[in-house]
Amino acid sequence: MCRGRVVPLLLEMGYLISGENNLSRALECLLKYMRENMGVVRAMISLHHRESGRIFIHRSIGLTQEEQSRGVYHLGEGITGKVVESAKPMIVPRISDEPDFLNRTKSVSQASDNQLSFVCVPILRSSKVMGTISAECPFDSEKRLRKHMDVLTVTSHMLAQAIELYLVENVDKAFWKKRASLMVAELQERYKPSNIIGSSKPMMDVYAMLHKVAKTKTTVLLLGESGVGKEMIANAIHYGGMAPDGPFIKFNCAALPESIVESELFGHEKGSFTGATQLRRGRFEEADGGTIFLDEVGELSLAMQAKLLRVLQERSFERVGSNRTVTVNIRIIAATNKDLLEMADKGVFRQDLYYRLNVFPIMVPPLRERGSDILTLAEHFVEKFASETEKKITSIATPALNMLMNYSWPGNVRELENIIQRAVILTEDDTIHGYDLPLALQSPVVANTTIRNGLEARLAAIEYEMLIETLTQCKGNTTKAAKELGLTRRMLGLRMKKFDLNYKDFRKDTAITSSPLRTLDIK
Repeated sequence: MCRGRVVPLLLEMGYLISGENNLSRALECLLKYMRENMGVVRAMISLHHRESGRIFIHRSIGLTQEEQSRGVYHLGEGITGKVVESAKPMIVPRISDEPDFLNRTKSVSQASDNQLSFVCVPILRSSKVMGTISAECPFDSEKRLRKHMDVLTVTSHMLAQAIELYLVENVDKAFWKKRASLMVAELQERYKPSNIIGSSKPMMDVYAMLHKVAKTKTTVLLLGESGVGKEMIANAIHYGGMAPDGPFIKFNCAALPESIVESELFGHEKGSFTGATQLRRGRFEEADGGTIFLDEVGELSLAMQAKLLRVLQERSFERVGSNRTVTVNIRIIAATNKDLLEMADKGVFRQDLYYRLNVFPIMVPPLRERGSDILTLAEHFVEKFASETEKKITSIATPALNMLMNYSWPGNVRELENIIQRAVILTEDDTIHGYDLPLALQSPVVANTTIRNGLEARLAAIEYEMLIETLTQCKGNTTKAAKELGLTRRMLGLRMKKFDLNYKDFRKDTAITSSPLRTLDIK
């Protein structure tokens, strides 16, 4: 413990850390000193990984590999966890008297071990605790233990910066790499074609095309009306492609003024225009090694179309205000709800760009052409929004299903999602009813009513739904249905005539568009 032994230790550790940048040898030097000059039985250098909260043994003496692997703590857990949490050293004269000594490594196994002392000091970098240095040694005196603590505290200050760099370059890097890998795997699973909702024939054709093009770097042009799910198809192509761990950059060509689109796509140099205070990488550079998705590509001006054409041809461009050519390795997926060929014929879209984009077109069908997918998507959205609003919704009433199936869906899947979200909020029981849907969907169902809006239309929708549900439950038995509704058979007959309902339709299985016989359980 004399100065003549501590000073050489500090000199050697300082040289190893600053001269050779060799943290590993510096730690070995410290552990050797602790064993030979401090008489420790076991010594541990633990590191604190702030992202995961784990405190784990990095280097040790007196522990087997298995014992070392068990030495994992969290903030406030055991003596090591408390030292990291408080950023203050701790001295335990006798292990047997300290309930916070958890013996997680299982190394304290003999009776004599319980008489050992335990010293633990934090490795501090500013106010951050990078880890701890701890030692188990025979008890001599309180004074000697404090001298041990002083030596370990001095060495911890020398190690702090090097350990911080080690954590950033090794532990943090490995943690984020693993996390990124898990996220990519999750996204790949999420955007597998099998996980895209829809099993209709038009969608099966889309999946077949998607499978063929995903494993190539071919430029893809997604066509279809607004709201059909072109962005989800683009996700599936990227995460099912050759570089799923590469960046996936999305850019809406209609979202920004024309004056700044060029800077957003290609980047700019510092001072290239007023307000350009620093160099900025554009979306194409950010997508290098991955995919860029250009949504609403038909909205680009002719000047921007010419610049985009070069990127498609050569995969290279110049930033605004620069003469240096930037080359990128990217896949381009474009999407539009416009007829680009018609626009090319009219001269508002470059014909050469159209043919460059149209290498592998995929037409995403509108929702009205997808048949039973409407019901499958409706079930999915009900389950999603019921979970978000913490409501227990178990079914969609048959009249509501009829309304969904008979509607033309000009807004496609996006419109369906919004309508179901609204219905989930409005419903007051465990079922989505027809009167929970907007009047635009209710109108075709109550077509025989003279008033289409306001109170009368809503009352008609509720009346229609109650008739449908009761006749369905009674399997077309009008006597039983009238009794359930508290009506006479004559009154029931008049109300059925009002909505053009026939009791015979409820006595046999028919399609959902002609007979309301299906109630969906979506639990």
